Amino acid sequence: MTQLGATVTPEGIRFAAWSSSARRLWVSIFDDTGAREIDRLELQPESEGVHALFVAGLAAGTRYGFRADGEYAPERGLWFDPDKLLTDPYAVEIDRPYQHHWRLAARRNEGADTAPLMPKTIARAQPKPLPAKPPLFQPGGLIYELNVRSFTRLHPDVPEAQRGTIAALAHPAIVEHLKQIGVSAVELMPVTAWVDERHLPPLGLSNAWGYNPVTFMALDPRLAPGGLAELRDTVGVLRRVGIGTILDLVFNHTGESDRLGPTLSLRGLDNQAYYRSEPDGRLANDTGTGNTIACDHPVVRDMVLDTLRHFVRQAGVDGFRFDLAPVLGRVDGAFDPAAPLLETIATDPILADRVLIAEPWDIGPNGYQLGNFRPPYLEWNDRYRDDVRRFWRGDAGAVGALATRLAGSSDVFGREGQSASRTVNFIAAHDGMTLADIVAYEAKHNQANGEKNRDGHNENLSWNNGVEGETSDKAIAEARSHDRFALLATLFASRGTIMLTAGDEFGRTQGGNNNAYAQDNAITWLDWAGRDVGLEAHVSALAALRGAVPALSDTRFLTGEPPAGSETPDVAWLTETGAPLGEADWNDGSRHRLVMLLGDGGEGRLAVIVNGDRRQCVFTLPARQGFEWQPAVEAQAVDLAWPLPGRSVSFMIERRTAKARARKGP
Repeated sequence: MTQLGATVTPEGIRFAAWSSSARRLWVSIFDDTGAREIDRLELQPESEGVHALFVAGLAAGTRYGFRADGEYAPERGLWFDPDKLLTDPYAVEIDRPYQHHWRLAARRNEGADTAPLMPKTIARAQPKPLPAKPPLFQPGGLIYELNVRSFTRLHPDVPEAQRGTIAALAHPAIVEHLKQIGVSAVELMPVTAWVDERHLPPLGLSNAWGYNPVTFMALDPRLAPGGLAELRDTVGVLRRVGIGTILDLVFNHTGESDRLGPTLSLRGLDNQAYYRSEPDGRLANDTGTGNTIACDHPVVRDMVLDTLRHFVRQAGVDGFRFDLAPVLGRVDGAFDPAAPLLETIATDPILADRVLIAEPWDIGPNGYQLGNFRPPYLEWNDRYRDDVRRFWRGDAGAVGALATRLAGSSDVFGREGQSASRTVNFIAAHDGMTLADIVAYEAKHNQANGEKNRDGHNENLSWNNGVEGETSDKAIAEARSHDRFALLATLFASRGTIMLTAGDEFGRTQGGNNNAYAQDNAITWLDWAGRDVGLEAHVSALAALRGAVPALSDTRFLTGEPPAGSETPDVAWLTETGAPLGEADWNDGSRHRLVMLLGDGGEGRLAVIVNGDRRQCVFTLPARQGFEWQPAVEAQAVDLAWPLPGRSVSFMIERRTAKARARKGP
């Protein structure tokens, strides 16, 4: 297909848009402020649904939008209305954020011209693509999920004008923090321009997460006032210190929502092609947001691929996380792991080596697809999240599930003879309770969202250690601290890729709000001044250990057998006495202790000691001639001669004795 969007040349600009059913299409040209329409020119039909026009004399910086006319019959999925100014689906820059207004959703002939309410697309000549470089991030590393705005909104070292922007991520104070906690790649929650859901403005709220896009390439001006160059420069700064960048992209729905939603772009150009419909003509809603992108349509597929290539070539990102990823694999409404879009992304010359991460569920038919994506897709593993929470909550019979999750979830990802795990292990993410809130709240507290606490998950597998929410009780505060330390240690001890959400390393709280998408305020803004520096130091030590012991970040499944060239099994599962866990131990519902003994080729083993009981316990580790057990994390000061505290995770590493080192020689 011909190039869509605005193509800037020295002689002028070529505008092109696609629609299979519009009778007429126009490009509206605006003045330099975007306030006044100075020309409206009709695009000419070309082949395969493309409408295009070359306008001589226009230059980069021109502000424009599209309009379309045709049949208006929303009950049959036709929304043509030339009074609706439409953002170019291939826009790479807009001149202001989107703002919801009732007239954007008005029926034809009832809402007047929407141009005064809409951002204008800015035509830009794209810079020369960046040289192709392989991603820095490798499976097994640490992904750091962050919301660009809330991450630095309150950071005291970042200049105030820069706080809450993509550029702030390149500030030396931020870079140093990321390095200190061992981040392999930052995963940026949506940075493309979004619109508020229609119920938020009357509540005095706004979308703080960005999972409500209008188009797919244009960055939100609030996050990237410097445009694409700001993202490109920040990615470059992070890359130079060894940190990759992953973009969280939303290709499952848009902010045009259901039949009562606004007409902003795709709906006004060709609703029937860009969105999936039910047989009766209603919009399909596999996303819970009112509409579902038709990712099996060739034009939509090309648009998604062009978007991904754009961010690789123009910004140099390491890869992508796909929100509600089964939508990308739905063909005629049914999920297919070999869907053309999924397969093309994984084999495309520009995209094939990128990091590809699927959120493997949506709410459509058979929408839960954990483990069913194909390599090289990594997958968010909610089974890991839930089983780890159950274990530390104290649920009976949870020790076997914990071991499976620590070992890379072979029950989920070991299908069809796969030898390596594709898991992305996480205990908390943007959606749900923070890690600190998991141990302080048994129930959600979403009253600030204006939905009478009806929104968000009701079951969080959380516990409060005796009091709901804030408390001055020192014993409860100490218990919560132990739990936070243990949860983080469990995450860093887990095989495969791990993910930490920004602020969880220093105890961020949202006051029990488990659906804070509409809280662009102190509920979600990270409190850098009040952070738990002890917990942060703990995470730094865990990151250093994980970086020093390859067995922790290895993605290969554990077998219990010695690797080639070694006499030491890659893993042994032990009781607190040092004996192998037997069938009766695994089936003991009251068991909350185990040792994961990792081999590393015979040079020294690592013991991950998990005491999930509230009682302290003496652990015994198997001795080996010429080696001695030492604390793997010096700050822990573990002594196996003394009981290890309850609700704790400790690490011991096997090192050669001085006598053995002398015999071995230099």
